[in-house]
This record gives sequence, C-alpha cells and structure tokens, in this order.
Amino acid sequence: MRVLITDGNFKHTLASVRSLGKRGVNVTVLSDLRLSVSFHSKYCSKGIFAPNPEHDTTFPEFVYDLVKREQFDAILPISYAAVVQISQIQERLEPYVRVPLPDKASIDLAGNKDKTMQLAESIGIAIPKTFYPQSRENAERIADSLSYPVVVKGARENGNVGYANSPEELMLQYEKISAFSPIVQEYIPGGGYGFFALYNHGEARAIFMHRRLREYPVTGGPSALAESIYDPVLMERGLKLLDSLKWHGVAMVEFKKDERTGEYVLMEINPKFWGSLELAIASGVNFPYLTCRMACEGDIEPVFSYKTGVKFRWLFPQDIFHAVTNPGILPHFFSDFADRTIHYDIDSHDIVPNILQIGMTVGEFALRIKQGRFWRPHGRPLL
Repeated sequence: MRVLITDGNFKHTLASVRSLGKRGVNVTVLSDLRLSVSFHSKYCSKGIFAPNPEHDTTFPEFVYDLVKREQFDAILPISYAAVVQISQIQERLEPYVRVPLPDKASIDLAGNKDKTMQLAESIGIAIPKTFYPQSRENAERIADSLSYPVVVKGARENGNVGYANSPEELMLQYEKISAFSPIVQEYIPGGGYGFFALYNHGEARAIFMHRRLREYPVTGGPSALAESIYDPVLMERGLKLLDSLKWHGVAMVEFKKDERTGEYVLMEINPKFWGSLELAIASGVNFPYLTCRMACEGDIEPVFSYKTGVKFRWLFPQDIFHAVTNPGILPHFFSDFADRTIHYDIDSHDIVPNILQIGMTVGEFALRIKQGRFWRPHGRPLL
C-alpha cells in the first residue's frame, strides 16, 4: 500500500507515519517545512516539499499533479486546511487515489461552529447558550444582558477563541476575531472529553473516547496528558451527531462535562485527524491504518473495543508549556516520569523527529513570549 499524507510537521502526522510505516505501508509526506519532523522519521519513504494548505491556494493543484504522476492508493489529509482544499478537488482525485472524506457540505457544516451548534440543538444534543451576533452592533446590544464569563469563538474551525469576563472584554475579544464571524457562548466549567470515530458512508467502523488530564493552554487547548475511557453516554452523543451528518472518514467530536450538572455539552466537531491520535493507537485503535484499509478495500470489520485506562503524554511542547504556566502541577509533572504506565510520543527507534521537536519547542516558546501569547493566550475565565 502506498499512502500520501499532508502536513508533515504536525505531531499527529508523525503518529500516522509511524503507525503506517510499522505496518509496512510505503508513506510519502508533504510539508512546507524542510525540517519537518515527519520527513526525518525512518518510516517516511519520501518527503516532498509542498505548498502550505493553510495559506497557499495552489495546494490542490500541486496534490492533483502529484497523484497523477505517482501511484498512491490513498491520501490522508491531516489539517483542517488540507481537508478543505482536497475536498474541493475530490472528484478529480478519485480516478487516481482513494480520498476518505465526506462531501463538501458535511465538511462545511462540521467546520463551522454556528452551523454545528444549530444542528446539535435540533437533534437534542446539549450545547452552551450560544449567540450569533453577526455584527459589532448586535454584539454590543447583547453584551450587557449576558452572564459572565463567556467565550468568543470564530465560527470557522481556526483556533480563534478568547474569554471575556465583562461587556468591555467581550467587545475587545470580538474585535480581535471580527474577521472570523464570531459567536458568543456561555463558559462551561468542567473537563474536556473527546469522541473519535471512523465512518464508512454513514456507518461507524471504529470508535474511541478519552478525557483530558492536562492541556495547554491550561484554560483549554490540545491535550498534554490524556487517558482512554469508555462511556456509553458520550458514545451515544458522538454517534448521534456524526450519524446525522452521514459521515465518511475520521472525525473528533469534542465535549465538556459540565461540572455543575454532569452533562456532556458539545464544543465542536473536528472533521479531521486530531492531536491526541497517538493515545487511540496506543489503546488499540489504529485510525490511520484502519482508514487506509477501509479506503482501499471498501470496508473493514468494526473496531468498537479498546484498552481503557491508557495514558499518553505529549512532552514537547504541550506538557512542558502546561507545567510552566501552571506551576501547581509541578510535583505531578515530575512524578509522572516514574509512572511506567504512561506512554510517550518519544520513540527510541525513531529518535530524530523527537530531537527536532525539542528544538522546535524552544523556538515556539520564544515566539509565543515575543507575541505575548504564552501564559494565557485566550485570557482567563473568572468564575
């Protein structure tokens, strides 16, 4: 099997490359960075310098020309930007390569938080109280009537988010991301939970669930330490939402468990592979390999069971950054090194990518300090 993977510098791209390479899959990786961590994995058969799908509109044609020249069995877009750009040419690609993606309408709905929230509410899934200002004037109109803190998010799947503890802070946050059609939501206190699935044209073929134990930023962000769990209520919520979209391929449905009520409240759908992918693989659900097999063979046997209680830790940079910005957990940060049950993304048999990650962590720290977005980049909700 020959597989093409995008976004070579992402940690979950490296996880995919390793998981496929260990299965004997020939893996070609695209990246706009010549020092991309996945390029330097021994499981990467070939690295190709390519346009950045986040910023470069020539990316789809680059991919199209490449798959016409070379014989790939499947393509795995990793980032949301790559998913969107490849979905635009999916019909043109399909004569040459399998593309395990849903249709553009489903991707658009899942990638837009306003549409996602409206769909979830219509099928009985709990969401935060949500407001859709659509203009600065409307935001000002509702600001004085809200209970604080609130969360201001760009509707598009782009990471733009900020906390506001007053009407004045709300308007400041709104202005920061006004170009991304912000929505305003109540702040839900509680831990982060994820439901992950692989679908085959509307039918679930693999599932997984986890809870976040540490994350960066500490107010909400990618996992620094997470644990595999199984919760039938969480599963029912995730399946209900993806079933309604007749999903195809992989997706993550993110929830918070409201500490006031114990109810799972929807945060968003990520219509792509996710940052904590390695935990699922370590727990027995090899999503990259299952996705490629499903794409190439037409279907797979369902994978609905896995190991629970498995913990995975991402040191570079998430857990280090979490510890620096949340010194109270330093005793746990250090004692966790003695816990033999915790898995890491450090592979002694494929160490060069991890060495590169150390250098990139230093660079990321310096950049975040310079840009003033290291300590509490989204602000701090005051309860």
